[in-house]
Amino acid sequence: MINLTYEYRIYPDQQQAELMTQWLETCLHVYNYALGERRDWIKSRKCDINACSLGGEYIIPVDAPKPTYYQQKRNLTAARKVIPTLGAVHSQVLQDVMGRLEKAFNALWNSGHGFPRFKKRFRSFTFPQLGKESVGERTIKLPSIGEVIATLHRPIPDGFEAKQARVVRRPSGWYVQLVLEANIEVPDITPSGYAIGIDLGLSSFVATSEGELIARPRFFVEAQHRLKGLNRAVSRKKKGSKNQQKARQKVARFYERIANRRKDFHRKTAHHLCNHAGMVFAEDLNLKGLAKGMLGKHCLDAGWGEFLDTLKWVAWKRGVYFSKVPASGTSQECPACGASVKKDLSVRVHHCPECGYQTDRDVASGQVIRNRGLTAVGHIVDACGAEPAFGGNEAGKLKSNLGKPALYPIGSASGGCH
Repeated sequence: MINLTYEYRIYPDQQQAELMTQWLETCLHVYNYALGERRDWIKSRKCDINACSLGGEYIIPVDAPKPTYYQQKRNLTAARKVIPTLGAVHSQVLQDVMGRLEKAFNALWNSGHGFPRFKKRFRSFTFPQLGKESVGERTIKLPSIGEVIATLHRPIPDGFEAKQARVVRRPSGWYVQLVLEANIEVPDITPSGYAIGIDLGLSSFVATSEGELIARPRFFVEAQHRLKGLNRAVSRKKKGSKNQQKARQKVARFYERIANRRKDFHRKTAHHLCNHAGMVFAEDLNLKGLAKGMLGKHCLDAGWGEFLDTLKWVAWKRGVYFSKVPASGTSQECPACGASVKKDLSVRVHHCPECGYQTDRDVASGQVIRNRGLTAVGHIVDACGAEPAFGGNEAGKLKSNLGKPALYPIGSASGGCH
């Protein structure tokens, strides 16, 4: 079984747009109400047995059952018969809202995430089931909404069927994300072919083990001046007026454009790396720690986490093996002899006193990452009888670039998302 997600731009008419906006508001109220039920029950059990909290009292009977996922779903079904606004929304859409809240609590208990927060807005709702032949030539049929005009810029692959749909509202308009499913068994990718290691950084976005340096576009940093002017225009408008709403809309669309440019750059870079390798190895970075550091704004602007997720997905689609290796000490180790070479961030050239190997600091780190990745999967490669990682004509072509770093920007920093 394989699942794909295709996103299309949709153009609902005025009546459909108003209906979907009302659904988003109802989903928001249902989510916050269910979260409030759970939070109040938990707080009522936290105070001391002989004293209540001075900040707030939650008097709930001792025999009151704990609000659970299935209990709240049953209560929602009963409430839909009494409250007209709930009855106007598709039943499965509201049930999916309960599923989102349950996932948030599961992340709290199992993944160490924070306590779920009340939402100020809802940007999407999901149809867990779609009818047969819901996708036409130029339209998509959504339950209880009807046929909506869509730009189907790429056809659905043969053998796939649309199972779910998620409607998303963004500053630029409405979109629908179709979950496509096919009964196909996809084997795991075997580590084989030419291997490269990549080092992520700020001086250059990616430094490969072959000596290639990919420049880092500063999407948010370069847009700060424009954002400052747009936010100043919002503050000058009368509070609550239509002109202020229009100014806020401009700010939101500009933020979306920045995100689209970054996403476009990540995808082009991922395809570029997969064009030249059969195996790609990257660092397993502590992204949360980097985001809280002195250069946190620039780390978030680079979007390393999103890029690694994109690279993993692109590599899987193209049959390229992708794996992460430990990131500790990759810049303090010589890739040629393995000796420890201590250097601080101001030293941008790696020079080994043991063997005399010299190259760019980030390139040397990428070579260490490649060596660690090959060590981790070496027994698998040998067992499969694959070619050596550094053999073949392709390896010779890539080796010719070793030690010759070149600034190579992928795409254009001003380009949009294609």
